[in-house]
Amino acid sequence: MLRRALALWLSLTCAGVAHAGNQREEPLIDSVRTALSAAVHPSGPPTLVHADVKAANLFQQWLVQTEARLEKQLQRRQANPASSNLSIAAATSNGAPDLLAHELANAHLRREFLQTVWYESQRAGLEPSLVLGLIQVESGFRKFAISSAGARGYTQVMPFWTRVLAEGDAGVLFQAQTNLRFGCVILRHYLNVESGDLFLALGRYNGSRGQAQYPNAVLSAQKGWQ
Repeated sequence: MLRRALALWLSLTCAGVAHAGNQREEPLIDSVRTALSAAVHPSGPPTLVHADVKAANLFQQWLVQTEARLEKQLQRRQANPASSNLSIAAATSNGAPDLLAHELANAHLRREFLQTVWYESQRAGLEPSLVLGLIQVESGFRKFAISSAGARGYTQVMPFWTRVLAEGDAGVLFQAQTNLRFGCVILRHYLNVESGDLFLALGRYNGSRGQAQYPNAVLSAQKGWQ
């Protein structure tokens, strides 16, 4: 039911939206809004169901290899922090950022994150490597990142989406699965709008349609996850 509702939403949304900082709010029919809102508060990482043993083995191989790459990526960033226009939201009761969750600093958090990336990317018909490349460019794998435009989380989703789909609770965009689902669905929508042209779809996601800098950055980052 949720999959059908998502497909219906993608077919009904209009073609004029742009990226996180310049998107237009779009009307959603009640059934689609209800279906997506029901997915906003997941109880934990998704449970993967593989078609067969071969598919399960392929996933495990991908998980091991990608977890090692992610650990190296985080280590490089920690050793050479780059300037960024992202701030970090307070994520604990005492007002301090939850640095462990923010940095994906332990193996358990990394595996949960990657399992969710795999699930949501496959669900949206996207390559996991593309989603990881987008996250690398958008947030540098910072779970609690907030851009100067107000976009939030791994995939930098604008809060107005939560006014439509989560009763205005922008905090849900710091939940990994919710953020990844929104980001993947939005990118899939732009791919549909652009008739499968990934370069233009990425430009829409970033609000720079037709310009090369952002799509090239994501596609370059994607190569490191393939």
